[in-house]
This record gives sequence, C-alpha cells and structure tokens, in this order.
Amino acid sequence: MNVSERPWAGRRLHFVGVGGAGMSGYARAAHALGATVSGSDRAATPYLERLREEGVLEAHIGHDAANVPTGDRVEIVYSSAVPAENPERVAARERGIADRPRAELLAELTSLRRTIAVAGAHGKTTTASMIVHLLRETGHDPSWLVGSSVGVGLANSYWAPTRPSSTHRVSTGSATTHSETTHPPATGSASTQTTAGGWLVVEADESDRSMLSLNVEIAVLTNVELDHHATFSSLEELRDAFRDFLARAPQAVIWDRPDLRALRDGPAVFYDVAEPQPLAGGSRFRWRGGEVRLAVPGWHNALNATAALEVTRLVGVGDRAREAIAGFTGAARRFQRLGTSAGGAVVIDDYAHHPTEVAATLSAARTLAPKRLVAVFQPHLYSRTALLAEEFGAALALADVVVVVDVYPARERAEDHPGVSGATLVRSTVEHAQGRKVLWRASFDEARDALGELLEDGDLCVVMGAGDVDVLGRGLVGGDGV
Repeated sequence: MNVSERPWAGRRLHFVGVGGAGMSGYARAAHALGATVSGSDRAATPYLERLREEGVLEAHIGHDAANVPTGDRVEIVYSSAVPAENPERVAARERGIADRPRAELLAELTSLRRTIAVAGAHGKTTTASMIVHLLRETGHDPSWLVGSSVGVGLANSYWAPTRPSSTHRVSTGSATTHSETTHPPATGSASTQTTAGGWLVVEADESDRSMLSLNVEIAVLTNVELDHHATFSSLEELRDAFRDFLARAPQAVIWDRPDLRALRDGPAVFYDVAEPQPLAGGSRFRWRGGEVRLAVPGWHNALNATAALEVTRLVGVGDRAREAIAGFTGAARRFQRLGTSAGGAVVIDDYAHHPTEVAATLSAARTLAPKRLVAVFQPHLYSRTALLAEEFGAALALADVVVVVDVYPARERAEDHPGVSGATLVRSTVEHAQGRKVLWRASFDEARDALGELLEDGDLCVVMGAGDVDVLGRGLVGGDGV
C-alpha cells in the first residue's frame, strides 16, 4: 500500500469517548487512512468492542491521564459529551498536545471525499443508511460515517480504499457537471462503471453545531425541530444554523415544506410523498411515476426513502435505485426486530427519543395491526424530559399500554434537575391515555418483571429511547440484556 493510500501514516490519534456511535466511526476511518489509533470510554460498548475485534485500536475502559499516548504527532479528539476537566484532556493540554473537538476531525474527513451530508432533527440515520444501501446496490463503493449499523452485517462506518481517478458525470438537477473521482468495477446490479471511494455519506449533527464544519457537496434536510435546547435558545436560532448549513453545499435535497424551502437560496430538489399503502412489514408508494416498495413500515420511512432516492438521482443512479430500495431492511435500532418474548409478543427496538419520533414509530407499529401495542420508553436527558413532557405524554398515549423507566442522564446530572424523572412522563401520559394502562417502573429489573407478566401472543412491544434501553429489549427476547 503506497503513501497516497495511507495519507495519515505517522499520526497518532487518541479518541476520548471512542465507544459512541459517532466517535467509533471516526476512529475506524482514521485507522483506514493510516493513523495509529487509541481511545478510551467510561464503559465498554458494542462499538468499542467491534473496533477491538477488528484490530483498529488500543482501548481503555475508564478515563485516566495515563491513557494519553506518548511520542510525536499525538492528537486528542474528544466527543461533545466529554468535558474540559476530563483527565485525559487535562493531561493533553499540560503536555502541549493538540486537543481537538470531533467536529474538526469530521471536517477533515469530509474534505477527503465528495460528501453527502444528511441533516435534520429526525430521520438522519435511516436516510443516510438508505443512501448507503442504494449506492452499494447500484455499483458504488461509498464510505460512510453514520450513527448506527447501516444494515445487516455492516458497521456504523467504512472508509473505501482509494482507486485510480477518472472522469464521470453527476446530475445536478437540470444540468450535468463533470468532476474527477474514482471508479471500481461495478459491484451491484448496475452494468455500467460507477464511482468507488468517491462518495462519503455522513450525518450532519446540529446538537453541537458540528454540521457547520463539514465540506458538503449534497446537503439533505429532512426537517427542523428544536430538540437541543442547551445549544439553541430558540427555533429561529436553529433555523439560522440550518440556513448556514445549506448555504455551504452546491446541491440540496429538502423536504417540501414552506419553512424549509425558505432556508435554501440556491439549487434544490424538494421532495414529498403521499400517504403510503401499508404492506406486510412495509409499504408502497409512488415516486416519479413509478411504484416503490419498502421493507420498513411507516409514512416517515417512505419520506426518508424519497429523500434517499432523490439523492441518488443527483448522483446519477437513476431508476435503478427504485428497485434497490426494496432490499433495505433497516438501520440498527431503527424499528429493529429483536425477536419474540417468552409470552409470544414481537419485540421491536427503536432509537426514538423525541415526541415526534415516538409518535412516528408508534404510528408505524400500528400499521402492523397488533392485538395490543405496548410502548416501553426510556427518557433521554432530564432537560428534554422536563421541557417536552406534555408532548411526550400525547405521543406515548398512542399505545394501548405504556411502561416508562427512569431517565437516561447522558451528560446531565439528576441533582441539576430536581423533581424530574421518568415519573414526570407517566403523569403526562396518564392525562392523554383515556384510562389505558400506564406503568411506572423505574429500573430495568422492575420493567422486565412487569413486561414478563404483561406481554402475550399477538402483542407488539416497542422499546424506545436513545440510551441503553435496548439492553432491556434484548433481555425480553432472551438475548444479552437484563
């Protein structure tokens, strides 16, 4: 392997918080580019363990100044959840080592490949995963940095090897542009030669404004809703950030809504979808004059698929993507079937952690026509729980039975939010549930016992949250969990 294929050879990158979905992906990309990689996190995670198995990094459990590597060209990369007083960050500053936020490294990575960046309050991971799926299935070899496994057997990230460059054509709406990129033999159903290693698909995160650091060729905006109240003081401030994000990209694919249209000044494709017709486990709908079939349910997934299809149309895939999308079976923790409980209920795991997402997930679950729809919810962040309690209650009340566990604090502390707990959502859900059963079970053990007695054959149990509630879900079906 020559130097051009390992341009980061000689660099030593240490990732603080490497066990997360995002940081683990950057570590894998850095390793593929030739850097020596190490990292640490407060606990072992599936992402961290997979990196270890792949030989990507030396990982430490727990944060300690001694974890910081010695030698030349050492750089510390930290996630937005890692505070300045973290001992490894403190040690780096004391030693004069570069201490860089993840946004800087992501900016560097997006400068190396032609980047498709998916932004929005909801749907980023699924839409990005669909784009990856379509590119792979139509002969491309894309790289990606996404917040979960993008499909069966695939990791949350991949860095495609560099190929000899040649010229290809990429549609940009009504015009067609030429650009230099790379070509492998086609690997999907496509018969023509297509791009390999040329495209990078990423999620553009607004939570820490890192989306404004990216080098983007095609920007996707799925929706705008205030979710990160510690970062943005108002919806208008958030809209300004998305306006800035879109202004940085020569091409954009945007949900066709007046408030979103107003954020783009430049070429754009505006997409929408009519109400899809439910099918067994999925749906079908019309796109650009033809039928599209999906293996994942819900109007929101049809909308995500339409965005992905429009992106691949800009890339030049064309109608081949219409058939390829039928093979997408979902990203990890996005309406992911875990199995069947001892009582015969189907258990689904979903990352929904905002009222809009909870409502969309439960509405999608209804299309499967269960005998009873049971929602299990782990709130994420005390601040979000308090600010959106009423909205959460209305969304959770779409289920026939609701079980709420305690808050996953993430970067927050309970003592800074007195009086806020999972019980906060129990109270608001009861107000909307019209007498349907709502249970408060603070711990996973309590919830598991209650669900063991409750779940029956014909029930659909949807376990939701952005924390570690998937552990509870796996435990219900006899997998690794509580």
